[in-house]
Amino acid sequence: MDSNSPDEGGSGVGVLDKAAIVLGALEAGPATLAQLVQATGLARPTAHRLAVALEHHRMVARDIQGRFILGPRMGELSAAAGEDRLLAAAGPVLAALRDHTGESAQLYRRQGEHRICVASAEPPIGLRDSVPLGSTLTMKAGSAAQILLAWEEPDRLHRGLHGARFTATMLSAVRRRGWAQSIGEREAGVGSVSAPVRGPGGRVIAALSVSGPLERITRQPGRLHAAAVISSANHLSEILRRSAS
Repeated sequence: MDSNSPDEGGSGVGVLDKAAIVLGALEAGPATLAQLVQATGLARPTAHRLAVALEHHRMVARDIQGRFILGPRMGELSAAAGEDRLLAAAGPVLAALRDHTGESAQLYRRQGEHRICVASAEPPIGLRDSVPLGSTLTMKAGSAAQILLAWEEPDRLHRGLHGARFTATMLSAVRRRGWAQSIGEREAGVGSVSAPVRGPGGRVIAALSVSGPLERITRQPGRLHAAAVISSANHLSEILRRSAS
């Protein structure tokens, strides 16, 4: 029943309850206004007003046929909600990768035109490539930047290549083999290897990396560490997949 009084299952804030009903209906797939009215039981003017208001906040969008669909803001909120799961799972994986390779291990996420080190594990002694937690690094250089850009939509990938130290051909090779390497791209004398971490839906959500001085990691760091980095990234992806099921 479409009224301003809360029903037994409501929160007591009628407009939020109705907005939640609209979003729940769109979870099943695209809907015309008539279909939305049928699915929600809301009056047509109410359903329309709520859908348009949610569209303003990017929680609802329209497909090419003009039907209402869940909007991009929902994906952003979902990614943020998954951040804690990612970071909680990443700690042991990074530590194991550091211990296996003897090198610094990092986890990067893209934020706009930069990448952020959201987790890391450093060797206790010896030469190391320390990237402080929370560091903001360029998306124009480094193996993690290659990973975070390689699986982007074509237009965003093309824009990201402007001024980059790597090329479209290099990113094609990254997608084919499933890992990236850099030799002095971001910082002279430092090499790194990275692989993609995927969310439950299969989208690349982070880059897992090891990095170290070239005198130790060599000028072919992928030959030394790609297998271990891929294995660790896949393990982290699997943990996230299981935690979401």
